[in-house]
Amino acid sequence: MTFSLGIVGAGQFSGQFAKLFLAHPGVGDVYVTDLLPERAERLAAAEGLSGTFPSYQAMLESETVDAVAIFTQRWTHGPLVVQGLNAGKHVYSAVPMAITHDEIATIIDTVRATGLTYMMGETSQYNPATVHARDRIADGAFGRLFYAEGDYVHDMDLGFYEAYQYSGGENWKATASYPPLLYPTHSVGGVLGAWRTHAVNVSAIGVRDDRGDGVFDEEISQFGNDFSNATALFEVAGGGSFRTNEFRRVGYPSHIRESRFRFFGTEASMEQLATVAFWQDKKGVKDISELLEPKTTLSPDDPSLRHIAPELRSAFTSGSAPVHDRARLPREFDHLPNGHEGSHHFLVDDFVTAVATRTLPSVNAWVAARYTLPGIVAHESARQGGVRLEIPDFGDAPAA
Repeated sequence: MTFSLGIVGAGQFSGQFAKLFLAHPGVGDVYVTDLLPERAERLAAAEGLSGTFPSYQAMLESETVDAVAIFTQRWTHGPLVVQGLNAGKHVYSAVPMAITHDEIATIIDTVRATGLTYMMGETSQYNPATVHARDRIADGAFGRLFYAEGDYVHDMDLGFYEAYQYSGGENWKATASYPPLLYPTHSVGGVLGAWRTHAVNVSAIGVRDDRGDGVFDEEISQFGNDFSNATALFEVAGGGSFRTNEFRRVGYPSHIRESRFRFFGTEASMEQLATVAFWQDKKGVKDISELLEPKTTLSPDDPSLRHIAPELRSAFTSGSAPVHDRARLPREFDHLPNGHEGSHHFLVDDFVTAVATRTLPSVNAWVAARYTLPGIVAHESARQGGVRLEIPDFGDAPAA
């Protein structure tokens, strides 16, 4: 039994996921809609999709679409998700879940009321470092985990200017100032995806931008934001803490690795940098770089990536790492492009499986809230000069 899917947004990301959804044996027809109809038409033609819709509303009103996958501007997700659920559609959403506490609360209430599947596609859930740390935490190798770090370090000069120009049109500088801590899920999710806890409070510091090119300019920003870099320190339930960095002006090779993680326990620790990773205990150090390194499956010069800035192409070409267990994936994925350190295949399969079996996906609404809301509160802390703020929690997902 298959279900049909509507892709919402035909930007740089959605084409890679359209290919995977179309190939998955659990999905039948795949459609697309975009505010720019010509982009939807191009994607449908390039990937052999079943057709296009003139608008999101038209897609939601159609009885031929069972689920939607939202790949629109990051500040639009919350309302679009609720609209999709209320129309009776299962929803896959790109990150972040939403940008306010109230939007997150509404999504959770709507998921609970409708009984439909919601999943946030957080790539760090299947980042090799997160996968390995999750496995080692489960077998007790760290001892008591008490501290972790998660960084999402991506300089604006490395492809982000082009990406915002592509998506933002003439007003791109107003949207390129999106606050770093409102896009927290790659760093927060990578930590909490391994460490089964949640943040309870935070103190954060923002660094005001000084480039002077109109990006991260409070007077131009539609978000009133002039922070280009931010650091947040979170306390977690059960004791311990973790720190995240969200950097957009940084001398770092983000095209090699955007997200990186460290975990420290009483018996062992694990540390990852751009090109190396180590497992450490009281006896010594083991290089685990090869275990966490995805094997490229698509050339960055592939014609399908010609519309994507060269500095961003690595996010679309990574295969799986040795630490990934591909046995659960459909064989149709074996030779298809992957991305974000091997996460794309797993995220698509998680959503399709959850819809088909009516079970909770890995990053369900309650998990997504724990990955997203800490950043929202952290941004407010930074705006207030680092004051320590409590982070509300919506609890665990209800038992099936």
